[in-house]
Amino acid sequence: MSSVAYTGAVSRRSRSIRVLAIAAASVVLLGAGVYGLVRYVVNYDRYRGFPPPTQVAGAAAGHVVRFTYASPALGHSASAAIYLPPGYGAAARAGARFPTLYLLHAPPGSPLGYLTIGALAPRMDALIARHQIRPFVVVIPDGHTSVDGNDTEWANAGAGRYESFVLDTVHAVDRAWATIPARGDRALAGLSEGGYGAANVALHNLAAFGTFESWSGYFVQTPTYAFAGASARLLAANSPNDYVGRLRSQLSALPTYAFLYRGRSDRLTSHADTVTFLQRFRAAGGHVAMAEYRGGHNWALWRARLPQMLRFASEHFT
Repeated sequence: MSSVAYTGAVSRRSRSIRVLAIAAASVVLLGAGVYGLVRYVVNYDRYRGFPPPTQVAGAAAGHVVRFTYASPALGHSASAAIYLPPGYGAAARAGARFPTLYLLHAPPGSPLGYLTIGALAPRMDALIARHQIRPFVVVIPDGHTSVDGNDTEWANAGAGRYESFVLDTVHAVDRAWATIPARGDRALAGLSEGGYGAANVALHNLAAFGTFESWSGYFVQTPTYAFAGASARLLAANSPNDYVGRLRSQLSALPTYAFLYRGRSDRLTSHADTVTFLQRFRAAGGHVAMAEYRGGHNWALWRARLPQMLRFASEHFT
């Protein structure tokens, strides 16, 4: 082979190698890009653009465990995420018992949003370490269902007996964990639909809960989703604005504390309905505070206000 032919062959081989190298590099970069995109999407869905939870320096860490239990109301087993404060195990073995905060989620999101997006565990740890709250247990029941796009309204309605499911959770937690089984040491809170559920379930079960918090919740029920086709009587029985005025004697015997808040730019809740509920609850003898903050109907607001709501619950445990 002449030197010219040889050189041409080498040149063609080099070009082929370069093309293959570029192609291989492109595949790697494309793969890395797809992986990065998938990871971004997954992380955004998990954290909504906020940084992943990190432990605060100097704060002892609590534990989050998964709790499975039977729900007679639903007719099958259910699960909840439970935050246990630092030192829970040793304290429980020594006979200590803890107040409990129950958190109700909204149907589109995961009940774990409180832990991932809200960073509940490390924020609880930090507040306890700073002596801004007392140690307490937090329970987040999973209220998802396949009916009506997971919409339950946390009510005994078309999707199932989800108000009774909340009480099943309370009873199961009190049996299995070192909690104080008294209304004065139980609080119920939630965001969006969970905020409505917290108010409705607590007012229907004043013997079970001494405190409730509604974060961007509503107080009037409509004939949609879990209440599609519901009678006017059932809607009124699940609209706190309609029935709270009839609870005067119960609220006199069972002092109840509440905190309501919403974002000023929230188009999914009503300022007028919230104020109406506040006035009627207060007139019936309830102890209630209300606030409107800058923000909408989203985790930017709920995450910012989480420490404040944890403090409110702690302050009203007996």
